[in-house]
Amino acid sequence: MTESAIGVNWGSVSSHKLKPSTVVDLLKDNKIQKVKLFDADPDALVALMRSGIQVMVGIPNEMLATLSSSTAASDLWVRQNVSRYLVKGGADIRYIAVGNEPFLTSYAGQFQSYVVPALLNLQQSLAKANLAGYVKLVVPCNADAYESSLPSQGAFRPELTQIMTQLVSFLNSNGSPFIVNIYPFLSLYGNSDFPEDYAFFEGTSHPVTDGPNVYSNAFDGNFDTLVAALSKLGYGQMPIVIGEVGWPTDGTISANLTAARTFNQGLINHVLSNKGTPLRPGAPSMDIYLFSLLDEGAKSILPGNFERHWGIFSFDGQAKYPLNLGLGNKVLKNARNVQYLPSRWCVANPSQDLSDVANHIKLACSVADCTTLNYGGSCNGIGAKGNISYAFNSYYQLQMQNEKSCNFDGLGMVTFLDPSVGECRFPVGVTNTNSSGFRTHNRWSVICFLLVWFFIM
Repeated sequence: MTESAIGVNWGSVSSHKLKPSTVVDLLKDNKIQKVKLFDADPDALVALMRSGIQVMVGIPNEMLATLSSSTAASDLWVRQNVSRYLVKGGADIRYIAVGNEPFLTSYAGQFQSYVVPALLNLQQSLAKANLAGYVKLVVPCNADAYESSLPSQGAFRPELTQIMTQLVSFLNSNGSPFIVNIYPFLSLYGNSDFPEDYAFFEGTSHPVTDGPNVYSNAFDGNFDTLVAALSKLGYGQMPIVIGEVGWPTDGTISANLTAARTFNQGLINHVLSNKGTPLRPGAPSMDIYLFSLLDEGAKSILPGNFERHWGIFSFDGQAKYPLNLGLGNKVLKNARNVQYLPSRWCVANPSQDLSDVANHIKLACSVADCTTLNYGGSCNGIGAKGNISYAFNSYYQLQMQNEKSCNFDGLGMVTFLDPSVGECRFPVGVTNTNSSGFRTHNRWSVICFLLVWFFIM
């Protein structure tokens, strides 16, 4: 019996990035053996070389159309992003995530038709590179791909039945697992009738009874809905990996340190107990990738202000709460050798009339992250002057403490006294860390790839 494994998602949509080598040391110090990336970022992959950590690289949804229409494009992608690193002493790439939740209802089917053709082309490209036996193709799906009022009646959405049948057959014939992202937090956040204790693992006063099976937590109920949906297609035994699961710590009510710790610790204990779920009791072991390793302060807040606060570590690699990952350390170890900017902050100047400050706050918060100031956030109660200081400081740190960035028409001033209050932390930025000219943003790497592909066609 293999052990269940705890991995993490390493996203990089951040205004203050740690050096990739610092992040890899953080993974190693915490004995984390599996990491999932959202693209094939060269800096991250170079840092992961010789680390012994198993890697899942991602292909953004925007690239699926190109990869589905051309084997030359898929050959090129595999060469640039997989073969190049899978060498002796290289990065141990085990999975390629083809798209990220491409069947999401809100995408209205725009990526749907590309998924299977892209998989077939990439499989062929892996075979050409003699990697098809080692590197597995997967498609991380959102839990909205299936539905049901009771777990045992789970089924894929009717418009997905055909494509899911093709996808699951492909995964099965290539020995790949089904990857699903499960978020009890979002069920709670999006539905005022959702019983809060059902989101956690401590037992509930609202269990769900489904024939002989009783569900005391949303995770098991959701997982078994997928098991039932796979069974309907004839693949009830297919291995399932949880691609993303976690709980945010800030930005809204019920996103806080206590709830995040309770959820993540409960989840880890539950998964490592290998008790399974009512439809898969006692087995098989399950890999989960916590979402996420670090906070990402530049993510879109369209889903909600919590979106920038999923990390078990803050942006600078400091543990937010005690967590036992079941990997040998009893608590999380902080990132080492983080290079901070000097200990200084930008705050509202107390000797100025601040009545005309609204536009300055708007400007600061349109660029920097002010989500902790919102209702339910950790800095929500610090008062009007505190809010102004927080906004000013967030902008100032983002501008690498450039003196002019704390001016705000004379309303801001630099202080050497930490203005943090209680749980509301006024951050100091980390010194920017582009470790090499390699650093490409997700979209930029997509553009470069498409240009290269265009020229070889």
